[in-house]
Amino acid sequence: MRVVSLACSNTEIVCALGCEDLLVGVDDHSDRPVEVVADLPRLGPDLEIDIAAVCDLEPDLVLASLTVPGHEKVIEDLEEAGLEYLVFEPLSLKDILSSIREIAAALEVKEKGERLIRDMRACFQEGQYFSKTPKVLVQWWNHPSIVPARYSWVTEMIALAGGINPLKDTGKKSTSLEDKDVALINPDVIILSWCGVDVRKYRPEVIYANQRWQEVKAVKQHQVFSIPEAYLGRPGPGLMQGFIALKEIIRQVAKN
Repeated sequence: MRVVSLACSNTEIVCALGCEDLLVGVDDHSDRPVEVVADLPRLGPDLEIDIAAVCDLEPDLVLASLTVPGHEKVIEDLEEAGLEYLVFEPLSLKDILSSIREIAAALEVKEKGERLIRDMRACFQEGQYFSKTPKVLVQWWNHPSIVPARYSWVTEMIALAGGINPLKDTGKKSTSLEDKDVALINPDVIILSWCGVDVRKYRPEVIYANQRWQEVKAVKQHQVFSIPEAYLGRPGPGLMQGFIALKEIIRQVAKN
């Protein structure tokens, strides 16, 4: 079987299932596992997929995603080209596990899929309870702050780790906040997980220097942390590493 992946998460799922040898092309943003994707043909960034190049690879299956706004056009192009595809738009941890199960079935490795699902379920266990529940604000972006809301697996992860997303009742996947909104929410923790930015280029000092946030608990108590977007923003096996990091951060803050 020849497989093309048009999303980082799908690429990582295929590899976690031990099917990396089936991949014949990936989107420009797929960067892990490095040893797998390094020599694969690149088919363009997420919203500018070269459909002609995808067709040239003669895939039996294309794995697409609607996790980034605008991917609808890519799906339309795949449909028009007559390509066989699966598309995923997970909002919850349960949805992510269902995506893994569907991909595993399509690649004819159902048992490996169930094994990966068991591993992820074992990882996403509720953390210990603390005397306080820290308010945790995850930033997908800064200026304005783009943060996960109700329909995000990150909101579930925060809760399972012993914290609370202060935007958990906002009925969106993510929402935008101005500086004054963040100051009003007054989170105990701010976690940088900036999309499309190498974690080495995350800048906590920008958060600490924001004059409108000097009374925010996360700033006053020096509780601004970084978790790579690859471990929080991609609906796949990398979330296990993100959850471990999230639990440790919340444990540290809750004990203070």
